Amino acid sequence: MSIEDVMRLVRKNILSLAPYSTARDEYKGALGVFLDANENPFENGYNRYPDPRQAKLKALISQIKSVPSNSIFIGNGSDEAIDLCYRIFCEPRKDNAVMIAPSYGMYRVAADINDVEVREVALGNGFSLPADELLAACDEKTKLMFLCSPNNPSGNSFPIEQMEYLLERFKGVMIVDEAYIDFASQPSMLTKLQSYKNLIVLQTLSKAYGLAALRLGLAFADERIIALFSNVKYPYNINLAGMQKAEELLRRDVAGEIQQLKSERERVAAQLTGMDCVTHVYPSDANFILVQVTDAKSIYEVLIGQQIIVRDRSRVKGCENCLRITIGTPAENNKLLNILSTIK
Repeated sequence: MSIEDVMRLVRKNILSLAPYSTARDEYKGALGVFLDANENPFENGYNRYPDPRQAKLKALISQIKSVPSNSIFIGNGSDEAIDLCYRIFCEPRKDNAVMIAPSYGMYRVAADINDVEVREVALGNGFSLPADELLAACDEKTKLMFLCSPNNPSGNSFPIEQMEYLLERFKGVMIVDEAYIDFASQPSMLTKLQSYKNLIVLQTLSKAYGLAALRLGLAFADERIIALFSNVKYPYNINLAGMQKAEELLRRDVAGEIQQLKSERERVAAQLTGMDCVTHVYPSDANFILVQVTDAKSIYEVLIGQQIIVRDRSRVKGCENCLRITIGTPAENNKLLNILSTIK
């Protein structure tokens, strides 16, 4: 699909939108006397509005991800980018979005907020990707398709070849959410952005980079799609303190932490496999493990009683009697394993 074809999918009012423009957007000079934004002029480090385009932070992310700055959107968490996909491409009460199930719940919540029909397609055996079933669920009003890879809550990655199969046949925009890609063995879909103009890749700084409290999500796509994201977003969606802290912390080398989490994931999975209360441990490419147990509700309550919080996913179709367990520090993992080993 060409970028021109993708642009034809955009809502007409969004294409014609005159975005809110600040004087800072238009001013290209060095520091001057700023009398444009009705700010408090007395300097305290935070009295001025932040850069609405996040130029410095995007330049740093561009270096890290090897993606041009004009193909990067920075949002208030990945949830902002998910919401913008609906607002840009989907006419309320007319268009629909197709997605896998089970998967990240915000895809549906954002669709409901935007009054967009959701068509869910159940994952296959072993949480495999039902590519042809996803395509069969589409019609001429299907604007978006959401895939989470590695998927939440199942933890597995989908083969790149299967995702390319969908990109080549789907007549809408495919969003691949890679929140957990740093823990996966397969490469990111970022390398496919030039080949597929109908691809949007979502990532986050909350997981591998440890910046969850800063609420910074990333969207990568063709520069014309990213320009639409910038037009529709609120003018100052990322605050200065968050940008400054992110610039500082993104210079840390997190490779060692990622490797330790991956090693701990394998250790925890191996020890869980032999326990009486565990019936199945699903393979994971993420920083969590989906575990099927004998009685999810009661085991969840036991863990809560010991001040260990996991996620009970047993009410999600396809995840019956399953707990989703995040990989913690070795000490935290040992506490969890010790408690579970006593449950018959």
